[in-house]
Amino acid sequence: MKNIIEALEKQALKNPDKIIFGEETKEITYNEFLNLVKKVATKLLKLNINHQPIAIYMNKNIECLSAMFACAYSNNYYTIIDSQTPASRITKIMDTLNPVIIITEEDTDNLVNDNFASYQVLKYKDASKEEINEELLKKCFEKMIDTDPLYVLFTSGSTGTPKGTVVNHRSVISYITWFTEEFEINEKTIFANQTPFYFSMSVSDIFGTVFGGGTFYIMPKVYFSFPIKLIEFMNDKKINTIYWVPSAIAIVTNLKVFDYLKPNYLEKVMFAGEVMPTKKLNYWINALPNVKFANLFGPTESTDICTFYKVNRTFKDDEALPIGRACNNCDVLVINENNTLCENDEVGELYIRGSFLAEGYYDNASKTSEVFVQNPLQKHYPEIVYKTGDLVKYNEMGELVYLSRKDFQIKHMGYRIELGEIETALSSIDKIKASVMIYDGVADKLIAIYEGKIKEEEVIKYIQGKLPYYMVPNKAIRIKQMIYNANGKIDRQYLKNNYQKMED
Repeated sequence: MKNIIEALEKQALKNPDKIIFGEETKEITYNEFLNLVKKVATKLLKLNINHQPIAIYMNKNIECLSAMFACAYSNNYYTIIDSQTPASRITKIMDTLNPVIIITEEDTDNLVNDNFASYQVLKYKDASKEEINEELLKKCFEKMIDTDPLYVLFTSGSTGTPKGTVVNHRSVISYITWFTEEFEINEKTIFANQTPFYFSMSVSDIFGTVFGGGTFYIMPKVYFSFPIKLIEFMNDKKINTIYWVPSAIAIVTNLKVFDYLKPNYLEKVMFAGEVMPTKKLNYWINALPNVKFANLFGPTESTDICTFYKVNRTFKDDEALPIGRACNNCDVLVINENNTLCENDEVGELYIRGSFLAEGYYDNASKTSEVFVQNPLQKHYPEIVYKTGDLVKYNEMGELVYLSRKDFQIKHMGYRIELGEIETALSSIDKIKASVMIYDGVADKLIAIYEGKIKEEEVIKYIQGKLPYYMVPNKAIRIKQMIYNANGKIDRQYLKNNYQKMED
């Protein structure tokens, strides 16, 4: 297989009338979806757009999914631009990507016209009416190779400019092959998608669905504010598999939703994107004893995941879950400051090697060369590995344990401290719904920010009983509602920049 489209064609031939993608009130079969993809792809090729960057500025829906696959079918690569993204960030992405065309729908046409009038625009509605040209599509496919880019996914950058991670077909095929085999993603699988399409986690359930021949439903975002409706939706669609960020899973825990209604068909729960508070997960485990749970870990630069841990034992609320071991056909190295392998429980930076790796960053050679480097363990032939910036170590059972980001490791009162260790203790407090630790380097202060019905002094007292004095927060700040970014993760940067205003 050299292109993900081959998987779609295979499943459409095998089960043409099976539902592939669905929303709350509409569905589309494999055959219908493939034909829709071919129409849009034909339009792109007739416009002589081939092997070029395309921006997809659409809502999260079936049409957006078909535009993504159409870009692949026409041997182009796409970037998803969420319609809710602030215009300033979109401008930075567009300036870097410089797409040859923007695909829009009716809801986003005016936004594009107002902000990006200089770009060529293709209206999805028009493209979807194009007559399929099989000969044109065939000629295009013959020229494809598996290292052609599939998408460019923009992540946050330390300089304030988003970084565009370039991922090719080979990396997605290699990763999804592991994912579908390891988690038995097949024709019986019915996903409930939570993550945005511009977020790397969506790669797993979108392409896992297509490769496995399953079904994928887009969950209405509003239901995460009304979790009973969330479970009703899952039961109505007979959802048996989810892959969500921990913050989304915690919503169900915080409101004790399973005390009133449970997902009757759920079999597998996977999570990634941020640390899963064990206390939040234990509510799910206790309420759903027959469900399998797995902690997945990895950066966008490894397509989605590089290590995983299937929960196979009981964890206390204040214990951290391991991130486990490397995925098949992916290798991880724990490297110390001397560029040698760490021994025993020595802390080091996680490096990744193998076919899962991205090509680098779009139009950003300096940043690419900074983190996509020659394997420090061998100098005999070119071998690029990725420096994740994540600090990890092996536990006594040989499982990898995530400690923190390198930039979350701080020095306070003369001690090196992992903020993640404090966060684990903080998240285990019963009355806390969501929490995060930040470090003010100028003031040399550890700040705990949390949402929950517990007084600040009680939080400090609890941490004092769990951790050494130098790891106890200098200040605990209670806020009415935790701040999240567009991916559903806690917005650390915003909180760090604004915590003093919250304190006042």
